Amino acid sequence: MPDDAVLAGLRRHARDLVAELAGPVRRVRLSSGQAALEVEWHGTVERTSVPPAPRAEPAPQGGETDRAVVRSPVVGTFYRAPEPGAAPFVAVGDLVRAGQVVGIVEAMKLMNEVTADRAGRVTAVLADDAAPVEYDQPLVALEPA
Repeated sequence: MPDDAVLAGLRRHARDLVAELAGPVRRVRLSSGQAALEVEWHGTVERTSVPPAPRAEPAPQGGETDRAVVRSPVVGTFYRAPEPGAAPFVAVGDLVRAGQVVGIVEAMKLMNEVTADRAGRVTAVLADDAAPVEYDQPLVALEPA
């Protein structure tokens, strides 16, 4: 697919550009024809730790179908907060709406927002802050609210 190759090239150029710039970058937008790639960081680039999330019980088995998980869209490093020292996007007990950002996965120096695909109450954050995550790994558990 030509669009996939163009986007891969744009990602590569964005990664190289951000690596070459001195100082924090807030927004990068690259385009080629109809394809465009835009990345925005909220805050500074340096990282500090966010307090660890409470560890969750294992994912439900069998008959428990009312619980859902938000999964990692890519392989990378999971961050619970938009910037160092900031409050996490979500905490256990928070209500979230469909489309709300619940975390970030950094992959190849690009920040990928992780969004809830449905509304619900956060019952557990399943990945630690700054922890490596795999594609499709459960990150946040939700129950209907």
